Amino acid sequence: MSLIFGLVAGETSGDNLGAPLIRALKRQHPDARFVGIGGPAMIREGMESFLDIERLSINGFIDPIKRFPELLQILLSTRSKLLALDPVCFIGIDFNFFNLLLEGLLKNRGIKTVHYVSPTVWAWRKGRIRSIAKKVDLMLTLYPFEIGIYRENGIRAEFVGHPRADDIQFDEGVEGKTAARMKYQIKKETKLVAILPGSRSSEVAYSGPDFLRAANILARRYPGIRFIIAAANEERREQIEKILVEFATNLEITLTLGDSQTVMQAADVVLVNSGTATLEAMLLKKPMVMSYRLGALTYALVSRLVSTEFFALPNILSNSEMVPEFIQDDATPEKLADAVSKLIDCSDHRALLDRFDEIHKTLRKNSGEVAAKAILELTGEFHVSA
Repeated sequence: MSLIFGLVAGETSGDNLGAPLIRALKRQHPDARFVGIGGPAMIREGMESFLDIERLSINGFIDPIKRFPELLQILLSTRSKLLALDPVCFIGIDFNFFNLLLEGLLKNRGIKTVHYVSPTVWAWRKGRIRSIAKKVDLMLTLYPFEIGIYRENGIRAEFVGHPRADDIQFDEGVEGKTAARMKYQIKKETKLVAILPGSRSSEVAYSGPDFLRAANILARRYPGIRFIIAAANEERREQIEKILVEFATNLEITLTLGDSQTVMQAADVVLVNSGTATLEAMLLKKPMVMSYRLGALTYALVSRLVSTEFFALPNILSNSEMVPEFIQDDATPEKLADAVSKLIDCSDHRALLDRFDEIHKTLRKNSGEVAAKAILELTGEFHVSA
């Protein structure tokens, strides 16, 4: 009988983690089935998804509360379907509030549970560790500093690296710059700033106007400067187009759908929202400025709970402010423009890019294979090749 693995990814970043994991698990068990909730990348690898991943899409802290009845119904339905299929284990990929609840329900019924992508327990209440220990048999972390807190609390944990560090080659950001500019018809000598305002509606709504006001300031300082914006999906593109009408009528801006990697490759400097995009900019060896805004109510709640010193992933990974970051009321267009100007005017970023390179090497571990091996060892299904 073929093995069955249950998986749930709640958004695009989780879908991108799940696809290489499925590929690696299939190399050990070619006849395995993968069931649960996944996106296009996981489905292409053979995932049998119970419903469209967009049904799980949420924004901020308030959205889960408003949509609680619907999400609860999906949670209980997913639990029932998985229990009926009796998977060898369940793998919750990020999407913490949903997957940790589901993991607890499944573990209570005797199914081994894996959580892929550590919740930011190092930034939030440490008391969450006790709750996680009751729900998770194995924690897979993307970053090396996350392992200690789990092992100290008796939770099996494995650092698997980040798949984007595997996907992006060490010199890709530099060597791909010319081709990326050719794609968007941007001359070699043109100053170019990439703008990545986020993948969620709320992120674009709060940060988009700040970014474009900063772009207007930069346009006055650098005649001929151009900007390129990567919209995460069609909905975000339509949202950004409306903001452009209000804030960017006199700017030289190219708006693209997706393709954030090529957009960053083409750029001299990246102005980016917090999140995985800061990691990708670092892997592409691009100087960047990070900014993040939340709604006033959400920020009031978050600021009381978060204890981390840094927000940009390069800064968290290095435990230093390599990347200028501006949060909430500090994220003014003037400050963003000044920080971008410093990077544009700097003639030598070698020291910064060398530090980016060191982190890249640390995160490059063939994450799908390492994660699959850890999962199969947990379940007793790992076989050493002859």
